[in-house]
Amino acid sequence: MSLRDYIVNVPKVELHVHLEGSMPPETLLELAQKHNVPLPANTLSGVRDWFTFVDMPHFVQIYITISNCLRTAEDIEQLAKDFLRRQAEQNVLYSEITYTPYTHYHQKGIPFREQLNALNRARRWAEAEFGVTMRYIFDIAREVPPEKGIVTAEWVIDAFQNPENAVVALGLGGYEVGHPPEKHAVSFAAAREAGVPIVLHAGEHGGPDSIRGALALGSQRIGHGVQAVHDPALVRELAELQIPLEISPTSNLKLKVFPSLAEHAIQSLIDAGVVVTLNSDDPPMFNTTLTDEFLQCAETFGWDADQVDALILNAARVSLLSASERAALEDRILDGMTMIRAEYL
Repeated sequence: MSLRDYIVNVPKVELHVHLEGSMPPETLLELAQKHNVPLPANTLSGVRDWFTFVDMPHFVQIYITISNCLRTAEDIEQLAKDFLRRQAEQNVLYSEITYTPYTHYHQKGIPFREQLNALNRARRWAEAEFGVTMRYIFDIAREVPPEKGIVTAEWVIDAFQNPENAVVALGLGGYEVGHPPEKHAVSFAAAREAGVPIVLHAGEHGGPDSIRGALALGSQRIGHGVQAVHDPALVRELAELQIPLEISPTSNLKLKVFPSLAEHAIQSLIDAGVVVTLNSDDPPMFNTTLTDEFLQCAETFGWDADQVDALILNAARVSLLSASERAALEDRILDGMTMIRAEYL
């Protein structure tokens, strides 16, 4: 029928989405009332209005409030279940979520193992209920000192040894300016030594040097990476080495990285041969979904179903699943693409 129908229904993969940043206003209001956490509004419509993006300080305020409302392992499980339910509604078969366990340990004393067990209860529930699943990139917040970052690294190294834990990488998130990747070099060296994949945020508000720093530390993919467009040699390197970028266009627009979608770097990076994946980052906070990202980019850049499929398959192929799991996921996606094409195109 139409490309829009195809995008809505085709099976998808998402590699760059923050679990804490996936909390919708409904869940925030419920948890705030449960734990007596004051909000700027006490009605759902009021909280939705407050969620409307204004600027970076406002974004940070919402993120801190979300974190404050996650007080127990049961809250984390609820958040993850709500997230996976919404992914299933979009036919997102597989997600790699970024999550910051140290924050909830440090602020509220929730042990890491309790957090991990809560996530895994949600994951197993969604696999049984919807046939969708997720894996975890536990990240270090750039702002913390290195001696706190290593705590997260040690948790990840230990959990990674058992595939049943579903931990696939050590990440680095937070505001780049003033916090280069090298600040946490010890943590990433320890992860590499233990065979743990590394996936760092870089090149969002930081420039090409931030991306080069992440690559030097061994990052297998780059979260964002869009500032590479200011360094043609770096773009060529990313293309030659096939280093994937996890690009979140709406997030970039809201955070003033680009003035408009038409001026976004995603198309030029694709044209240069860089491996690009499409993602939503913090979907309710930016009033987007992975489906919306595909719809808006397809309209703006004139993508057809083949280009949509290429980006989805990129994500499946550069995911951090085992080789057999990746192959099974790709087969599922290809089967779904064939079926949806027959119905909608």
